Amino acid sequence: MLSIIRERIRQGHRTAKYPQEAPTLPERFRGRPIIDQEKCPQGCQECLARCPFGALALRNNTLQIDLGRCLFCPECATSCPHGALSFSSDHRLAASQRQDLWTGEKEAQLASALNARMLRLFGRSLKLRQVSAGGCNACEADINVLGTLVFDLGRFGIQIVASPRHADGLLVTGPVTENMRSALLDTYAAVPEPKIVIASGACAITGGPFRNSPEVHNGIGDLLPIDLYIPGCPPHPYTVLDGLLRMLGRL
Repeated sequence: MLSIIRERIRQGHRTAKYPQEAPTLPERFRGRPIIDQEKCPQGCQECLARCPFGALALRNNTLQIDLGRCLFCPECATSCPHGALSFSSDHRLAASQRQDLWTGEKEAQLASALNARMLRLFGRSLKLRQVSAGGCNACEADINVLGTLVFDLGRFGIQIVASPRHADGLLVTGPVTENMRSALLDTYAAVPEPKIVIASGACAITGGPFRNSPEVHNGIGDLLPIDLYIPGCPPHPYTVLDGLLRMLGRL
């Protein structure tokens, strides 16, 4: 027991100071993509052809990236002969509306707070049931990390619970395989009203790398109403935490 106490004293306070202080992320972290439209000549579609997941498109004659499809691989940036594409270290990616995941034309639209009624119910205490709907376990692993003492999700009044009947909403990962479809819908039905649905990761938003496979449903968008979209493959724990806190009006 004495050795444990000594070790805890040696380690000191380990919980990150976020959101009072911005997180420190490694140099290799790829966050919100940046498109320099002045360096992107019309007619050049080199990056569109190189994107393996169809995340880039010309909309209103402007190159844009769908963060709901983007897996944050560097293919677009490395293939651009004009240096118009790059990735920032900005971890803030979550959005409340599907259309807000498109980036490149206007300023980023970050997630907004729930309406007043939902904030009264869940603003100080939110219980979520996590559903892995056929994912690779990467998103699930980074969500589990939020429960460690570094992030300490519970200090914000947010907890992952074991039963949907004890939950205020669902936190869904994975592309929703055919085998998980009915389980997801049954779990959603077991959550008491009113409830929240969060799509975490590219798979839950659009199907990710499994998109258009005959065995998946390209995410949960056609199955459940979504209150928060958290892009990434997988989303960094700070990206998930940022989205949750913005949804709860805490940022």
